[in-house]
Amino acid sequence: MKVHQTDFSKGNVYKNIMEVAVPMTLAQLLNLLYNIVDRMYIGRIPEVGRVALTGVGVCFPVITLITAFTYLFGNGGSPLCAMEMGRGNRDEAEKLMGNTFSMLLIVSVILMAVGYLFYQPILYAFGASDTTFAYARDYLLIYIAGTPAVMTALGLNPFINCQGFGNMGMLTVLIGAVLNFVLDPLFIFVFHMGVRGAAVATIISQICSALWVLKFLTGKRAVLRLKKESMAIQWKRVCSIMGLGISGFMMAFTNSLVQIFCNATLQTYGGDIYVGVMTVLNSVRDISTLIVQGLGNGASPVMSFNYGEKAYWKVRKAIKFLTLAGGAYTILFWAVIEAVPEFFIRIFNSEPELIEKGVSALHIYFFGFCFMALQFTAQSVFVALGKSKRATFFSIFRKVIIVVPLTVLLPRIAGLGVNGVFWAEPISNLIGGCASFFTMLLTILPELKREETSSIK
Repeated sequence: MKVHQTDFSKGNVYKNIMEVAVPMTLAQLLNLLYNIVDRMYIGRIPEVGRVALTGVGVCFPVITLITAFTYLFGNGGSPLCAMEMGRGNRDEAEKLMGNTFSMLLIVSVILMAVGYLFYQPILYAFGASDTTFAYARDYLLIYIAGTPAVMTALGLNPFINCQGFGNMGMLTVLIGAVLNFVLDPLFIFVFHMGVRGAAVATIISQICSALWVLKFLTGKRAVLRLKKESMAIQWKRVCSIMGLGISGFMMAFTNSLVQIFCNATLQTYGGDIYVGVMTVLNSVRDISTLIVQGLGNGASPVMSFNYGEKAYWKVRKAIKFLTLAGGAYTILFWAVIEAVPEFFIRIFNSEPELIEKGVSALHIYFFGFCFMALQFTAQSVFVALGKSKRATFFSIFRKVIIVVPLTVLLPRIAGLGVNGVFWAEPISNLIGGCASFFTMLLTILPELKREETSSIK
């Protein structure tokens, strides 16, 4: 693949965003295939597909927690790195990348140890039943063995993208996704390993992705290189990384928290079948948010670089583009969900009971889906410009303050039962999305205008 670097200091803002966003969105799609392909194959294991799919769904909060810690460092370090590049400070940019890598390795080992020591109470607390526990355990114990590879691949790839090498960042994920797609049926059906085979395939794929990232960032093609001397931890630098990365961490952590409460509540009011439905809904949500996440990830390094370069008018144009593109896409996807809901359920399982309950839940869960774009836009802007406190607050606000209480309370109101769990999501999208977006408009845009006026003087 030809190595192309986008120069964020030159050219049209929209073009720069799309040059990074398109390969990053494709990378997001490929990354999504890791788990989606697992679920598709697992849901089709003869005789036990639905139960196995539900068991693996119980593992999602654990996987999301691993992702959260990856975001804490990877999504914190890469915008700071892009800002330092915009200021022409290459040495500090490389140290930010090196410190991020060191923290990813240290935390991954800690998470592995916690997972192996406490997997049984964790899985039962996260919604496993005696029927689904064995499948959850078999998947998780293999998956967490690959935690260092998972965190390295996901946590360092933003440092490839923030240097303008969007196609190389896409290749990172392409390598793993293709391998996973090929290895999944081999391990699951040919070697008859079931859910363990899906986990083995995923880990092998992530190891290969991690090796590719390390090869690129230590090679001659990278502008910033991962060097041994840059890996020496400097706690002030690490605190800066974590201070900005806490927003991404909280978004993923609170997603995990919501999954835990949803699974536990659904297990109480509906049993394993509704935990299976939520597994499918989470999968469809992952697919549906792909484009807005890709746009946000593509715009973030462009905004960070231009903000560091004091090209504030370019930052404003990026915000406008992100808002309009994200809003248009989410409205379109909502219409598709309403038109053909059964199609999305059948991707994972074709059992009549799951389809019947899943279609009804899908209509509720995705009601007003367009408001989710507002949350993604605001969070991307806050993180890109280093506004960590605001980004963190709205991450907590939507999930912890709104979704979790609603998930617990709504099932008890007016006989809503399991439907109350599904209504918590659209209500939180409306309140949380509008709150974060309009706060961003009322604080960031005036600030950019003031900074621009000040720089001209």
